[in-house]
Amino acid sequence: MIPTHTRAMSDTFPHTPADDLKLLKAAAVHAGIIALGFFRSEYKSWIKNVSSPVSEADIAVNDFLAQCLPSARPDYGWLSEESADDDRRLGCRRVFVIDPIDGTRGFIAGEDSWTISMAIVEDGIPMAGVVYAPARDELYEAARGGGAWFNGVAMGPGEMDAETLPLIPAPIAVHKELVSGGLSYERGPAYPSLAYRLVQVAAGTLDAAVARRGAHDWDIAGADIILSEAGMRLEDVCRGTPLYNRTETRHAALAATGSGSLRSPLHAALRTVYGCPDPEGPTEPGA
Repeated sequence: MIPTHTRAMSDTFPHTPADDLKLLKAAAVHAGIIALGFFRSEYKSWIKNVSSPVSEADIAVNDFLAQCLPSARPDYGWLSEESADDDRRLGCRRVFVIDPIDGTRGFIAGEDSWTISMAIVEDGIPMAGVVYAPARDELYEAARGGGAWFNGVAMGPGEMDAETLPLIPAPIAVHKELVSGGLSYERGPAYPSLAYRLVQVAAGTLDAAVARRGAHDWDIAGADIILSEAGMRLEDVCRGTPLYNRTETRHAALAATGSGSLRSPLHAALRTVYGCPDPEGPTEPGA
């Protein structure tokens, strides 16, 4: 359910989305320095929740962000992958949504496309977001109404080349479904960071990107505002426009598209492979 508050009430806050974006960018740069201090060096890592890796770097970055961001905006709520969930966020109109290191498996393996993904959502809608890849020196950013930017260069929808197959990373089960449905495309690189994969659609490096059922708010909120401000769409294929800062933070399968011609086959394939959750129950993690 869409909250009774609306984005039209944003002017009741002392900080604009552009102000909040400046805060996120400054924090991302400092967090990137912390993360790079661990990258490709010796540090501890372990498994949480049966199958999810976490490292000292994730915790160090989270500790820094949890200190600097709420102190700058004490009336904002907090939701982070590496913090215990606090239900008080549900009573906050604006909330930080943070993934200290998205793509931890890649980080541990020494792969360089991991990101620091951050957003500020208001009444469930992203208003400012940053996806920062420190090892690649790539900063993707957007604030509501201010456009989307990559390292200071504006991003926007481009024209698909009719003579070139669209480039789309897809899990093998989705790939098989797309091929059986008649879509001709080239499989793109499966970057470990979902946020990074999504913003590549905004940047025009990929034509579309998908996510298995079970992605959390922190995986996608930063990329969502960047895609939106670049004139593209991130959609939950079962529920439509994603809403954030709800009791349940997980989503059904997702598709990011710039071209309308790719939307229908991608949504159909994802629904076939992953199904849709019970609308009254939680979204189970993807396989």
